[in-house]
Amino acid sequence: MKVIGINGSPHKEGNTYYALSLVGESLREEGINFDIIQVGEKPIRGCIGCNMCFRNRNGRCIITNDALNSILHEIKDVDGLILGSPVYYSGIAGTMKCFLDRAFYVANANGRWFRHKVGASVVAVRRSGGSMTLDSLNYYLTITEMLIPSSNYWNIIHGHQPGEAGQDEEGKQVMNILGKNMAWMLKMKDAVKPLVKAPEPEDKIVTNFIR
Repeated sequence: MKVIGINGSPHKEGNTYYALSLVGESLREEGINFDIIQVGEKPIRGCIGCNMCFRNRNGRCIITNDALNSILHEIKDVDGLILGSPVYYSGIAGTMKCFLDRAFYVANANGRWFRHKVGASVVAVRRSGGSMTLDSLNYYLTITEMLIPSSNYWNIIHGHQPGEAGQDEEGKQVMNILGKNMAWMLKMKDAVKPLVKAPEPEDKIVTNFIR
């Protein structure tokens, strides 16, 4: 089994990377392969709402002059995803938000790639805004019917300069327990696959409130 962490920080080895690495250590100890893909410093533009991914259904975004399509196909078939972001104005870092909007849109348009996979979010924050950012990341997981493990507190670690998160003992424990619970959920899901049939996917009902 394999899990990939998405590092949405522009700092390749800052506190977001550290948080993802802690979760990854626990996963590896349980025999789960783990890698981190760096997204935050790449020039990835936002979704333009053209809906061509739904029309073409070729597994690609129509915007082809950035790294999104190549990254998307690296994560398409993994067993689990961890979304990691620093806090920018109490929200997801901009490039990470652009990546997630397009990646999850393409995934949903092409057979719901992430449905029933195991997903988690982690946040690195200097002072406040962490819980709001964590909520925002989790919206991507819940709307795609992903299975979400938890820890013994919200998945937030504190630090300002790179390396300072290593002083947050509670945050470190949160990440370690998250990795153990994620590994357990992955193994449990795999073990019951022959015994319990997964719910069939349903066509999405879409409404609005303009009358």
